[in-house]
Amino acid sequence: MRVLVTGAGGYIGSVLVPMLLEKGYNVLALDRFFFGRDRLPPESENLRILEEDIRFFEKEILKDVYAVIDLAALSNDPSGELDPVKTWSINYLGRFRVATLAKLMGVKRYILPSSCSVYGFQDEVVDETSPTNPLTTYAKANLKAERDILNLADDKFTVVILRQATVYGLSPRMRFDLAINGMVRGFFKNGRIPILRDGTQWRPFVHVKDTSRAMLLALESPKEKVNREVFNVGSDEQNYQIFDLAKRVAQAIGIPFEYEWYGLPDHRSYRVSFKKIREVLGFKPDYNAERGAVEIWEALKSGSLDPDDPTTITVEWYKKLIQKGVMV
Repeated sequence: MRVLVTGAGGYIGSVLVPMLLEKGYNVLALDRFFFGRDRLPPESENLRILEEDIRFFEKEILKDVYAVIDLAALSNDPSGELDPVKTWSINYLGRFRVATLAKLMGVKRYILPSSCSVYGFQDEVVDETSPTNPLTTYAKANLKAERDILNLADDKFTVVILRQATVYGLSPRMRFDLAINGMVRGFFKNGRIPILRDGTQWRPFVHVKDTSRAMLLALESPKEKVNREVFNVGSDEQNYQIFDLAKRVAQAIGIPFEYEWYGLPDHRSYRVSFKKIREVLGFKPDYNAERGAVEIWEALKSGSLDPDDPTTITVEWYKKLIQKGVMV
């Protein structure tokens, strides 16, 4: 069974693709590979690597594809604000194009990894039926993609939306611009955990391997359970206020709780219910924040993870690519 993964060379894609291969899928891994092609396994009988842009690739790529997992996107709020027009062209128009072509070419299932950032600021715990409140270009483009792609769903074309919590953990395409990952790197480099002001904001978290497992569930679950459905991806136990999360990280890796503030006050704050994915799909994460922090700490200490790799801060790497004229 053939699966097309867009954004395959990214933080989540480079974890998901090996999982799909291990389960016996034939994988088309499509990406522009801004972070390098070496984040994926070498091509093989079951893995074909395609350097393409989701806005322009030929629809024939989708021939004989059973499912699409559409990870291609400018991948966080700062990156989205760097060039809002480009963010809309990729995160909304590009993904809507992929979904439209997938339906045209007879693809059976389309999975859109979105983000809990569509909730923006909320006083109460939110679930999939709660009003959304996107505050950034990244979140607004995600929500628009969700709504328009859901409208493509029918009995022959299954659409599943996955609103992911903030992701953490080790990946071949490592990112240190994510909260937990950045906290561990910050202490490793500077002896202080960086905390985005003012630390009272709530955020849900999920490990990169766990959100990849959720995508496998969306791929393999019966159509009746997932078609036209939106699922929050994470766990109730991993809703944290950022300052308290930093304390947990320090305790888990056995360091003194020394910290420093950075950035302007974060106006995003949301606690999320993950009851639906737990009860409907049986999803339960294998990781928690403490375990994720420890694996990153150990990788940094062993030297297998480079804290100064310039590709690990996404927005800064994008700026360099734009200056070079590579990213258009």
